[in-house]
Amino acid sequence: MVLDSPFGARLHSSANRCFELLQDFSKAKVLVVGDLTLDEFLTGQVERLSREAPVLIIRHETTKQVPGGGANTIYNLAKLGARVKVAGFTGKDDQGKALVGIFEEAGVDTAGILIDPERPTVTKTRISAHARQSVTQQVVRVDRKSDELPSETLRSQLAEYIRQQLPTVDLVVCSDYGDGTLTRPVIEAALEHDLTIVDAQKDLQRYSGATLFTPNLPEAELAAGYKIANAQSLSRAGRDLLELTQAEYILVTRGEEGMSLFDRSGKEDSIPAFNKTDVFDVTGAGDTVVAAIALALCAGGSFWEAAVLGNLAASIVVRQFGTSTTNPEEMKEALNAFLND
Repeated sequence: MVLDSPFGARLHSSANRCFELLQDFSKAKVLVVGDLTLDEFLTGQVERLSREAPVLIIRHETTKQVPGGGANTIYNLAKLGARVKVAGFTGKDDQGKALVGIFEEAGVDTAGILIDPERPTVTKTRISAHARQSVTQQVVRVDRKSDELPSETLRSQLAEYIRQQLPTVDLVVCSDYGDGTLTRPVIEAALEHDLTIVDAQKDLQRYSGATLFTPNLPEAELAAGYKIANAQSLSRAGRDLLELTQAEYILVTRGEEGMSLFDRSGKEDSIPAFNKTDVFDVTGAGDTVVAAIALALCAGGSFWEAAVLGNLAASIVVRQFGTSTTNPEEMKEALNAFLND
């Protein structure tokens, strides 16, 4: 990306405004309705092959638990300084307790987390191992989840909680990872707010009328029904997705190619990636983008300004391994560094 490009010139002229928005992130009040996941990372050293089966015996060393799925969006919002409320489900299990504990430690309001005794907390356990003086590598992943939907009673209770909270928040985020939280009554309740962001992997039309959708490139291709291979097909997809979702804005995130913002007036904006080289892990970067965009909009930013700050936040977290977060001070430093490069 070149600073004397049209984007660079526009960013320079908007720099003071971006810094002001970052300063106001802590004033934002956001409700996230989402699929809550706990990511577990177990690591250990390989001792030998088991006599019971041709498998490794690993001596446990560390366990790390972090929010995943929609829970990562919530955690990102909290680390960016927002006042966050959550609406979703956990199981009646230790994993659910762990996730609630992580949220509470981060200052998240967990009153809207309902316990579903019939379904486990969605948990993804990654087991990694290493030999002595060697690199740690993932060996296997174990997922806990249910394919059943929550009961009608729980769905109604969650929808009612959402409606009660709408007057108290500036914005609602729907984080749909396909794990059953975002059923019709829940979606209908969430979309009653005037400012809504949808981050969903599929079936975008279920959220018809939301303010902003943030599909990545594969999700945009799935929703549009064709491959996005060049600028022409990207523009076509943006228009088609606006029609499909009846949204005000569509933001297609395209990894190292940056982002493309489309609105109903026919305007298209291309936002280049801030960081193309120091990319170590893109896990959870989309959640960071959504969180930063949400807070910029709450602070009164335009959708272009919000997308720029979302792009900036993603450029920071992809430099780290695993799901990670950033904060306004890091974002200010990164923006300063870019402007002065």
